[in-house]
Amino acid sequence: MKALIVALGFLTRLPMPRVEANEADFARAIRLYPVAGLVIGMIVAGTDWLGAHIDPWTGALAALVAWVWATGALHLDGLADLSDGLGAAHGDRSRLLAVMADPHIGSFGVVSLTMQLLAKLVLLHALPPAAWPVVALIPAAARVGPLVWARLLTPLRPGGLGAMVAKAVRLADMIGWILATLVLGLFHPPLAIAPIVIVALSLWFRRKLGGVTGDVHGAGIELTETALLLAAVVYALP
Repeated sequence: MKALIVALGFLTRLPMPRVEANEADFARAIRLYPVAGLVIGMIVAGTDWLGAHIDPWTGALAALVAWVWATGALHLDGLADLSDGLGAAHGDRSRLLAVMADPHIGSFGVVSLTMQLLAKLVLLHALPPAAWPVVALIPAAARVGPLVWARLLTPLRPGGLGAMVAKAVRLADMIGWILATLVLGLFHPPLAIAPIVIVALSLWFRRKLGGVTGDVHGAGIELTETALLLAAVVYALP
């Protein structure tokens, strides 16, 4: 229970009891990222369902607001930082990391945030009401990504979040959560592509960045969520 409280306290803005946590507690919490994602997904799906009683656009907007609120825009910040870094680096990895570490947001970050939020809004609107279980599970499946990227990619900042995740994730954790996602995909087929998206992003991160940081983990979660929403919309087409 302590590890789950730590995971929810880090990944969400939900009120959590104050607990004393050491490095071992944070390691166990990282292994529960998908569980924290399920909590986020239930909030998003529930808000969508309530808002849809007014009209579909209200439901989609309410769900998006709940998504941003529940996560505190943590992963959106990572997406903006990564976009700024890639846009300004021009192949220079040291400059890329320097730009990503800058607390200010640039034009590339603004554009990526706008496109990401619009994409989620439109895709949430396009989903039928019966798709709420998939909406609830998408944030959980996306948070399997950091466990995979931590195992497959090199941390670019030795003392950063990416390095801490890399030390905490065991091979059994990664394999177990991937298998759990594939099992869920038997009942909700759009989720079955989650491992494919996650592995594809890991290859892209390796080619473009050479490794992973906390910001990259956040950006990857956002991109995976959008890809799974798109898959859910395509699957729901008549």
